[in-house]
Amino acid sequence: MKKALVAISGGVDSSATAQLMKEAGYECFGVTMKLHSEKDIDCGGCVTTRDIEDARAVCNALDIPYEVVDFSSDFDKYVIGDFISAYENGATPNPCIECNYRLKFDKLFEYGKSLGYEIIATGHYARIEFDEKYGRKVLKKGIDASKDQSYVLYRLSREQIESTMFPLGSLSKSEAREIATRAGLDVSTKRDSQDICFIPDGDYVKFIEGYTNKKYSPGNFVTKDGKILGRHKGIIGYTIGQGKGLGLALPHRMYVCEKRLDTNEVVIGENEDLFSRELWADKVVLSAIDTIDSPMRLSAKVRYKHEAQSAIASLENGLLHIIFDEPQRAICKGQSVVLYDGDTVIGGGVIL
Repeated sequence: MKKALVAISGGVDSSATAQLMKEAGYECFGVTMKLHSEKDIDCGGCVTTRDIEDARAVCNALDIPYEVVDFSSDFDKYVIGDFISAYENGATPNPCIECNYRLKFDKLFEYGKSLGYEIIATGHYARIEFDEKYGRKVLKKGIDASKDQSYVLYRLSREQIESTMFPLGSLSKSEAREIATRAGLDVSTKRDSQDICFIPDGDYVKFIEGYTNKKYSPGNFVTKDGKILGRHKGIIGYTIGQGKGLGLALPHRMYVCEKRLDTNEVVIGENEDLFSRELWADKVVLSAIDTIDSPMRLSAKVRYKHEAQSAIASLENGLLHIIFDEPQRAICKGQSVVLYDGDTVIGGGVIL
C-alpha cells in the first residue's frame, strides 16, 4: 500500500486532505508540527493546544496514527529570526513562505522519509501536475482563485514537487468543508486561521520589541527632498505604501515611499511615487525550468494578494530582473516575486 505523511493542523483543510488521501488508498500518518514553545502555544497562533486536540480527534476518527513533532527551535531560528531580521533591515517579509520552505516541505518532509513515507500531503490550495510543455511535474495555481496558495509555495524544489500531493487543489473551500462534513469530522465548521500565525493580534511591532527586548529609535518623517514632516516611532513600524497611522497632519493622503536605514528616516511622498516598472530579486528558485537563458515573457506577482501582471523576466548574474509592462504600486523589499506561465509556477525570488 502507498504511504503518505499528512500534515494535520487541526483545521478543515488538512482534515479534508487526510480524508481524501485515505479514500485514495494511502496508508496515512498524521503529523502536527509544534511550532511554538509551551509558554506561547496558547497565544492563538498557527497550532494551539486546541488545534492539536482537534488534529488528534480527526486522526482517531479516520483511524490513522498521529504524532506531534516539535519543530519550535527551527521555527524560532528560521521563521521568526528571518522575520525580525527582515524588518530590522528595512524589508517586509512573508513568513509563510519561509515556513513552508524551511519546515513543512523540508524538515517535515525529511522526517516522513526517515519513517518510510515518501509522499507528503497538505491542505494547500494548489496543484501539482505533469506538464507536457515543461516535461516534468510542476506547481500550478489552485482552481479556486480566491484560495490559491501557489504564491507561498514557489520555493518547493523539484524533488519536493515530485513527492508532494495537494488533494484540495482542484476543489473550492466549500467543497473541502463538504468532504469534512461527509466524513463526520467535528472541524468541518471550524473557521479559518488568519494573519501571521505567531502574531494573532496583528501587532508585529509589539511582538518584535517583546521578542528582542529592544526599543527601536524614533526618527524623522521626511519628504524626498529632505523636508522634515514630523517624528516616527521606529522605522520597523512602517511599510512601503502605508498611508494610515502615520500620525502626521498632512494636506492630503500621503504614503510611505522609502525607509532610509542609514539616517533612520521614513520618506513620505505621493501615491504616484510608489509606482515602478522594475525590480531585482535574489534567492532565486526555478522549478519548472532549469534556467532563464534569454528574456522570457511571463506574468509576475509581487505579493500574495497581487494579481499577476505581464512582465519580461531575465536572469543576470544569479539575480532575477523583472520589467513589468505597466508600473506596479508599492513593490516591497523582502516580499517575493513569483513568476507564472498561465497557471504554472516557473519560480521566483526575494525582492531586493
